[in-house]
Amino acid sequence: MVKRIAITRPEERSKAAKEFIENYGAEAVIVPTLELRLENTDSLKELMERFDELDWLIFTSVSSIDSIFKFYPDFVENLNSDCRIATIGTKTAEVAMNKGLHIDIIPKDYTAEGLIEEFERIDLNNKIVGVPRTFSARTILPKALKDMGAEVILAESYKSVIPEDKNDIINLINEILDENIDGITFTSPLTVVNLFKIAEENERDTDKLVEKLSNSTLTVAIGPITGKILDEYGVRHIYPERYTVKDMIDLMFRELNNKN
Repeated sequence: MVKRIAITRPEERSKAAKEFIENYGAEAVIVPTLELRLENTDSLKELMERFDELDWLIFTSVSSIDSIFKFYPDFVENLNSDCRIATIGTKTAEVAMNKGLHIDIIPKDYTAEGLIEEFERIDLNNKIVGVPRTFSARTILPKALKDMGAEVILAESYKSVIPEDKNDIINLINEILDENIDGITFTSPLTVVNLFKIAEENERDTDKLVEKLSNSTLTVAIGPITGKILDEYGVRHIYPERYTVKDMIDLMFRELNNKN
């Protein structure tokens, strides 16, 4: 029987995961539990007004790059030539380089903690660091940069929101409860939080959902940060050594094949 694997990340970010899943002969069930809304907020405008002052620019996701280039298409031409750029993860770096940006740092550990470790080797005292991202992200990175002596310009470049139409998510929850989903992937803490929030709002048994995600459905997180949220809900899960979509899917099918 064909395995059915749920993808909870936004649809525009699901192409690679869908291809990896289908290459294993499985069905990809794309049901985003969050949407990414690009926005030209006041804080992003402030960052762009000061981009010629920046010593560092940090991209923590592809969405931040998409947002800047959507609202400021001449960004590269006007960027301070001395500004250095860091990204979390190779995918974000790849997108940045395709936009004409030179990447100076990609941490080995694709997390905020990994990036902080890299910056601990660099003198950030009195440096100006721009960090465009969603304000729903963890505060550990900007706080650490400030502790290193940097002036941090934190800019909201996109919002992570629950989809307005929740019907597909409710159907996914029902399918998990009915044991019709073989595996599920979570690529950020909010993909987990929103699933449970919608389950509660629609009076689904969250204890039973935890039990099914822990036993009947193989739950895979992209890395330990998302895994920590699953721990908080009591969901048994696994995550790969390298925090990439490909490694996540490969791990999932190794585990599924071992069960057969």
